[in-house]
Amino acid sequence: MMLFSKMPYVRIIVGASIFLSISACERDSYTSWTCNSPEEHKVAMVLRKAQMEFKGSKLDYCGSLGPQSYFDKTCPARIEQSSTIFSPASGLMRINGQELNCAAL
Repeated sequence: MMLFSKMPYVRIIVGASIFLSISACERDSYTSWTCNSPEEHKVAMVLRKAQMEFKGSKLDYCGSLGPQSYFDKTCPARIEQSSTIFSPASGLMRINGQELNCAAL
């Protein structure tokens, strides 16, 4: 206790450290991607928590099988029937039959 009263800057440093460590836990983590197809170029896609944001739509994460992740507005009983399949390792995305190549930003 004596340390804090004799050196007020220590109290400021300790308080700032606690504040920064708590606020870091509240950060929203996401990954931004840019996707291209023969018809479209530089279409933005964001993976945020358990959702994909693409062309103004928010798709829920339905699950993964191997390297593929499945997304849909309403997840089907069999995730293989989801409208969107995304492979983060290759960047390949199939959405409603359309193939896009995506790269993380």
